[in-house]
Amino acid sequence: MNRRSGRDAEEETTRATVRERYGRIAIARGGGASPAGSACCGGPAGACCGEAAPLGPALGYSASDLAALPAGADLGLGCGNPTALLALRPGETVLDLGSGAGIDCFLAARQVGPKGRVIGVDMTPEMVAKARENARHGGYRNVEFRLGEIEHVPVPDRSVDVVVSNCVINLVPDKASVYREAFRVLRPGGRFAVSDVVASRPISARDRADPTRWSSCSAGAIPVRRVKRLLQDAGFRAVHVAPKGLGSSPGSLAGPSSLGIVPADIRAVRPAR
Repeated sequence: MNRRSGRDAEEETTRATVRERYGRIAIARGGGASPAGSACCGGPAGACCGEAAPLGPALGYSASDLAALPAGADLGLGCGNPTALLALRPGETVLDLGSGAGIDCFLAARQVGPKGRVIGVDMTPEMVAKARENARHGGYRNVEFRLGEIEHVPVPDRSVDVVVSNCVINLVPDKASVYREAFRVLRPGGRFAVSDVVASRPISARDRADPTRWSSCSAGAIPVRRVKRLLQDAGFRAVHVAPKGLGSSPGSLAGPSSLGIVPADIRAVRPAR
C-alpha cells in the first residue's frame, strides 16, 4: 500500500467513525441537548469544549433563540453560534456545512425571511432525516437539507451569500477541500462565519490517528495559523480567527482530554472580484 492509499484508508476510517457516532446521537435524542459524554467534544451537554455552563450562554444562543426552535433541533453538539458572528440579511441564501438536526439553519431562516433560503448539508443520513422532520414540524418552508459530504458540497458554484458551520470542520480530515468548497459556492463578496475548535498546542500523531478522539471534536483540531493559511490558500480574504478560552500559561489551557482544544470564531470573505 502506498502512502496516498494508506492515507485515503485512514481518512475513510475516520469519516466512518464520525458518521456512525453522530448517527447514533441523532437516533438516541428525540429532543433537547445530548446527555453528558455525547456533546461535540465529549464533555457535558452544551459544553462542547468542556465549559460547564448552560447551552445558551455558553455557546452564544439567547433564550429567545432556543425557545423558537422546533423540539429536537438542539442536540447540544456545537461550540458556538455562527449565526451570531454576522448580520444575515433578508433574502440571502445561507449554506450550513454539517447542519446536524438543523439548529443553525432554523435560526438563519428567521433572519433571511421568506424570500431567503437556507440549505443544510450533512453526511449522516440519520441527522438529515431528523432535520427534515424538524423542518416539517416547525413549518420552515425556506429550509432544505441535503445528504452530502462537506468536502464535496452538493451546491452549485457562486450560488450562496453566506456559509456557516458549527463544530464540524474539525471532524473532516481534508480541511483544505472544505475551505475550497466553501469558496466555490459563495458568490463574490460572500461571507464565511464558523464556530469551531482549534488546537492551542501540538497534538501527538498517536492522538491524531485515534478515530474516537477525532470524532469527539478533539484530535482533528488544527492550530490558528493553519486555519488562516488554508482559508487564504482557498482564496479567502479578511480572515479572522479568534480563539476563546486561552489562558496565559500552559497550565491554564483548556480542552477535552487535556489536548488543549479551545473554541474559536472564524470569519472570512470571498473577494468581490
